[in-house]
Amino acid sequence: MSETPLPARLPFAIKALLATSFLTSFATVGQITILGKQVFDMTGRELDLGLLGLAEFVPLAVAAPFTGALADRFDRRRVFAFGVAGEAVTSLGLLWYVSTSPTTVTPIFGLVVVYGFARALAGPAVRALAIDITPPELIERVIALRSLAFQAGAILGPVTAGFLFVANIALPYLVSALLYSAAALLISVVPKRPTRRLDTRGARQALRDAREGLRFIRRQPVIFGAISLDLFAVLLGGVVALLPAIAEERLGVGAVGLGGLRAALSAGAASTAFVLSIRPVRRHVGKTLLGVVGAFGVLHLGLAFTTTYVLACVLLFAAAALDSVSVFIRSTLIPLATPEDMRGRVLAVENVFIGASNEMGAVESGVTAAAFGLVGAMVFGSVGTLLVVTLWWRFFPILRDVDRFSEVRAS
Repeated sequence: MSETPLPARLPFAIKALLATSFLTSFATVGQITILGKQVFDMTGRELDLGLLGLAEFVPLAVAAPFTGALADRFDRRRVFAFGVAGEAVTSLGLLWYVSTSPTTVTPIFGLVVVYGFARALAGPAVRALAIDITPPELIERVIALRSLAFQAGAILGPVTAGFLFVANIALPYLVSALLYSAAALLISVVPKRPTRRLDTRGARQALRDAREGLRFIRRQPVIFGAISLDLFAVLLGGVVALLPAIAEERLGVGAVGLGGLRAALSAGAASTAFVLSIRPVRRHVGKTLLGVVGAFGVLHLGLAFTTTYVLACVLLFAAAALDSVSVFIRSTLIPLATPEDMRGRVLAVENVFIGASNEMGAVESGVTAAAFGLVGAMVFGSVGTLLVVTLWWRFFPILRDVDRFSEVRAS
């Protein structure tokens, strides 16, 4: 089967969308990294790192029935712009609070909840836009490039935020607010796409829309298997929330070292995203997805026992590289298997699952670290990830046996 050659140039609208991905990633990952550092410095408790993740997740779960319907009902560019404008305002709130020499983390948690609602609004709209404006022959390339743009921001964000934090603890939040504002303006150059107008009879209809999205996911084993694999694997095996404690207690490094650890994650993911933008995964898609998630768990098991900063960076780099392959496969499979007029709702539900894996994974990490210590928490999560992969290999044969993306069609 011959492959269609990819054109050398991308449309300007796609380039603009990739730029917004870079800007929002830079702002988000940098800000979240410093928030974890600041909270841990104030309280010294791993559990608070988990509660910070919970504060991010709860608004995502609550808002998903509405934000997905909004993305399907209205101009997705404006929905995204309102979301990132809310993120900018929240960053300014954090800027003000940390400038007052705070002694309690409660207002930080409150502002993070508001920030979570803004993220919940922006996420489904911008992810659906990426598929809306991309010609079918460019989808795989654009998904990989969008991941690359995100990871490039995620590399520069925490490193820059670490240096800014050392200079002035409020500066990371000011930079984040400026970047979010720039992204809200930049999205206006993306052309508007016609969207089927859904019923606008308020909250009850929005909940019906969300149930429709859930039913669709449940009836599509490829989508359900891919989303739930990420949910449980990252929920158990993720260590990002514990990085401030790992940096301080296991590796003996400060804010700049913490930024380096977070950047190692993003560098691994960005390197892989760059390779995938040139040579995307085309064969054995299902088996590759399950394989890289299993290897992700093995590398985090190694991280549990290292006290060497360089080795920790290498392990995080490799784990993130594998996770980037998983993200690429899921980000391509799920929109391809979803009709255009349901993408907002399905991707909003997926965002809840992603939030559950990341933010609720932070809660799980904080609780298990408080109960078993850092090493015990990481070993528990890694073994759990390997068990999930084994079960999904057995119970989702349709996902496991997907060979090419071209086999996946919306129904």
